[in-house]
Order: sequence, then C-alpha cells, then structure tokens
Amino acid sequence: MEGNPKPRIKLIVGLGNKGRDYENTRHNLGFAIVDLLSGQSRFLPGNGQYYYCRILIGHYEIALLKPTTYMNRSGVAVTEFAGLNYIAPEEILVIADDFNLPLGKIRLRESGSDGGHNGLASLIYHLQTETIPRLRIGIGPLPEGAGAEDFVLKKFTVDELTTVQESIQRTSEAVKIWVIDGYAKAAAPYNGAIEINKTEA
Repeated sequence: MEGNPKPRIKLIVGLGNKGRDYENTRHNLGFAIVDLLSGQSRFLPGNGQYYYCRILIGHYEIALLKPTTYMNRSGVAVTEFAGLNYIAPEEILVIADDFNLPLGKIRLRESGSDGGHNGLASLIYHLQTETIPRLRIGIGPLPEGAGAEDFVLKKFTVDELTTVQESIQRTSEAVKIWVIDGYAKAAAPYNGAIEINKTEA
C-alpha cells in the first residue's frame, strides 16, 4: 500500500511523455524499460501524477514509476511518490534517453548534472539534490542542423530498431544488477556498454 514505509523499497523511474502521440519515440525509452521490467504486473494510477506498479527483483520489493506530468515536470511525480513511500534520492534509479550518446550505448551514474535533459533537470530541482542515480540510453547522434526538441520526439527508424531493442534488454539487466548488487557490480559487466564513472560534469 502507498504510504507504508516498511518494507523499505527502491524506486525505478522511467522518463517519458504520456499519450499515443509519444509512443515509441526516442524520448520514451524510459517508459519502454519499465514496461519490460513490469512483466505481468499492471501499472495502476497512484495518489499523484503517475502510474506505478510493484515487482520483486531478487528479494527486493521495487516500485516502477511512469510520470504522467510530461517530461519537463517529471520531478513533481517522483517527489510525490518518494515522499509517500519514504524513498531517499539515492534509492531512486532514473532511466532516461540521451542524444549525446550514440544509439544503443548506455551509461550509469550515481550522481551528476542534468546533462541538458529536461526530465533530469526537473528531478534535480524538486528533489533538491544531484545525488540521484541515473541510467542513460543513447539515442544519438543528433543530426547536423536538427533541433534537439524535434529530434527526441521522433520515432526510431526501421534500421535502428534492432539496436534499440538490444539496448532495452541490456538496460533492464543492468537495472536488476543495480538493485541486487549495487552500482559497482551493475557497471562492471557492461564495460563496453556502460562507462564506469560515478559522476559527470
């Protein structure tokens, strides 16, 4: 039940935009990851601006969250859920797209700036800390002359889909290791896929 602080849970947040117009777009990779992790569990409306479900990863109870605030206000939804469930920022793993990374590359960080991502910026602002673990999935490179806002809202091309699906699978595996064994163990098996630096500029 929401609001019950025991047992203590971790929170996995998939960033994205609600609505059919945004399905399968580059900016909604976070939603795709939590959808995969949810398995047979259904997302339900919460006591705030989000949908959520609870799953087990290993012996850990995990909440999966999909904000319904649209990307730029994601921090509102996450703060609502975290407050109700007594979840500290360091117990939250945020999954977001990143056009600064090549398509399919994933990068795990324990803290850092928003890197130009409006969803992460909103989380940092509302949680009042940069110490929020995040797993960023490459959707780049940004084509020369293209605007970032238009690019992230485009759907993947047919030629990109295999790489995208592989990155979704790798990311879900990294999430499970992060939950069970922590940051260092999550980063180590993915040396080519995840850059193992704890912070970013």
